Amino acid sequence: MSKVKTAFFCQNCGYESVKWVGQCPSCGQWNSFVEEIIQKESPKDKKEWTDAAEGKRKNKTVSLSEISSTEQPRILTSDPELNRVLGGGIVPGSIVLVAGEPGIGKSTLFLQNGLWLKDLPVLYVSGEESEQQIKMRADRLGLSNDNFFLLTETSTQVIFQEIKKLKPRLVIVDSVQTLHTPFIESSAGSVSQIRECAGEFQRFAKETNTPVFLIGHITKEGGIAGPKILEHMVDAVLQFEGDRHYAYRILRTLKNRFGSTAELGIYEMTDSGMRAVTNPSEILITQKEDQLSGIAIAATLEGMRPLLIEVQALVTQSVYGTPQRTVSGFDLRRMQLLLAVLEKRGGFHFGVKDVFLNLAGGLKIEDPSIDLAVLCALLSSYEDVAISQHTCFAGEVGLSGEIRAVNRIDQRIAEAEKLGFEKIIVSKYNYTNRKNTRDKNGTTGYKGNIEVITMGRVEEVYQHLF
Repeated sequence: MSKVKTAFFCQNCGYESVKWVGQCPSCGQWNSFVEEIIQKESPKDKKEWTDAAEGKRKNKTVSLSEISSTEQPRILTSDPELNRVLGGGIVPGSIVLVAGEPGIGKSTLFLQNGLWLKDLPVLYVSGEESEQQIKMRADRLGLSNDNFFLLTETSTQVIFQEIKKLKPRLVIVDSVQTLHTPFIESSAGSVSQIRECAGEFQRFAKETNTPVFLIGHITKEGGIAGPKILEHMVDAVLQFEGDRHYAYRILRTLKNRFGSTAELGIYEMTDSGMRAVTNPSEILITQKEDQLSGIAIAATLEGMRPLLIEVQALVTQSVYGTPQRTVSGFDLRRMQLLLAVLEKRGGFHFGVKDVFLNLAGGLKIEDPSIDLAVLCALLSSYEDVAISQHTCFAGEVGLSGEIRAVNRIDQRIAEAEKLGFEKIIVSKYNYTNRKNTRDKNGTTGYKGNIEVITMGRVEEVYQHLF
């Protein structure tokens, strides 16, 4: 009887050690090593997917100039937001990891995308749900597809046997943490199992030129469950996020070898599945008849796309000894910085006021260009004077009270004009280094119907608005 081989793996980063250690030498995490049974894969068990790989293919060194750069046509889905995030469609032979919180809608999104591809044979592998559960979800979505095939299995050996019979053009795996390979004797979901299963699907994707989507879980800290090497193995990493109390979801690109990492897609969760939101600015701005104080519209950027969001502020007299500072969707320390600027540069006594701030729609924005809108919303609530509904803001506020320039200002202005805004207040430093952008009257050279007002100090904005 052969001796059982074991090794210790860090559950945080996947570092392998022959003995147990208290602190991981790779990531510095304490008490993260777990012993797992391992078994090395024998050469005769190695899977080959193409005829060229069965002894006919020989790897050799080639000159870079000898390689022809032919770009393969991408697979376009019926989901414009997914196409945008992937950089223009699904690349053949790519392997994509999609992670998100439980119940956020990962399975629903990729089930409906698989059902929409009626011209390609699609295999959906589920290790979490039964066939009846997936059928019920498909019926709820109101979709049917004769080219969509379902396999409820967790063993990679059985999965690849079915793949050889079916020869699908797209494989969706839900989820990679439930898979187990017979070449590793540890339990499913362990570091070595996730790494080996992802490696098998990576070899399959590259040798057969078949795209693979791996749906993954996340840890309670918000990171992708499994070893960090999992993110290095795949071609693209997508993060599906959002507040479950709101209907909107964001599909964000963390890594993409075939496109920009600054793209994102926005969805709305409905009874009939995920609906792509093509113009999110109209949804994020509340339609109201009366003008109310404490509301300002910010022209921000999420990834590469401009968004107009509503900033809501409430400033009240503090009843208790220590004033409250409460924010939703914005950085609390950033708001305290803006309050300090107003105290020092404007003489407003926010130290005796309770301040509450909210970004409408449940979004979390890190773009510093919304500083000016936050500041104006705070001043509007402090003075109890409403800001015009046809005015929006785009500018970063510095510690000395100056309004700093922001990037891609023309995109923000064009988005505001498209939604019917009449004025936008931006930093004057956005136009100082540009030629032919200012005339004698001081207006910018933006060719459009919206009035662009440039200012350099917070005091100027206060005098203009109030």
